[in-house]
Amino acid sequence: MSQEQQLRIDLAAAFRLIHELDMHESVANHLSAAVSADGKSFLMNRRWMHFANVTASNLQLLNSEDESIMQTDEAPDASAWAIHGNVHKAFPQARVILHVHSTYATALSTLKDPRILPLDNNTARFFNRIAYDTNFGGIATSDEEGKRIMDTFEGKKALMMGNHGVSVVGETVAEAFESLYYLEKACKTMVLAYSTGQPLNVLPDDLAEETAASWDEFKGAGDAHFEQLKAMLEKKDPSFRD
Repeated sequence: MSQEQQLRIDLAAAFRLIHELDMHESVANHLSAAVSADGKSFLMNRRWMHFANVTASNLQLLNSEDESIMQTDEAPDASAWAIHGNVHKAFPQARVILHVHSTYATALSTLKDPRILPLDNNTARFFNRIAYDTNFGGIATSDEEGKRIMDTFEGKKALMMGNHGVSVVGETVAEAFESLYYLEKACKTMVLAYSTGQPLNVLPDDLAEETAASWDEFKGAGDAHFEQLKAMLEKKDPSFRD
């Protein structure tokens, strides 16, 4: 099996799993994965394709430097083109980009202070490892807005998009999926903790940093998690491989 075909299968699986976890939104939101070394050639879901219907073969192969696609019937969603095209082109090391409006992450993004505070293992995972964009400019359909969002990543692997949602990047689909999985759990913890109305017991910075760094020791867990979820998906509905 070619590398591109395996990438197509893994990315299609991520779409289905995000749907299973109810982290999708109508026929919006987008996931992409770079095919070329320079990141300019990438796979992404087609315009208005529901996550539950994405398969390995119907993922669209795009080139961020070929804007002529936007004047055709095959044009991808304009906001996805603006965000994913710019990030892949500028950061070729960001092999996979997942952008969703998941419930708890989006709720946290609407707060005046959208920070994920280190309260436990999961929230501490993102200490000093997530960027924050608090300059929401509406639906990102322009190249300028896409570049502005790209710049706010600041070399981090996750971005809290104020009044919008979240994006994560990773070297593999499994790595990016695991980051998104824990990011939504961390945001859920934040929202539920805030809902109690009681003072938060925030970890000191040194302990938060130590906890965040310790997650590197469990890096292989993300691959194991994704492979087992993918195996469960295969038993339930293997059509994502088509």
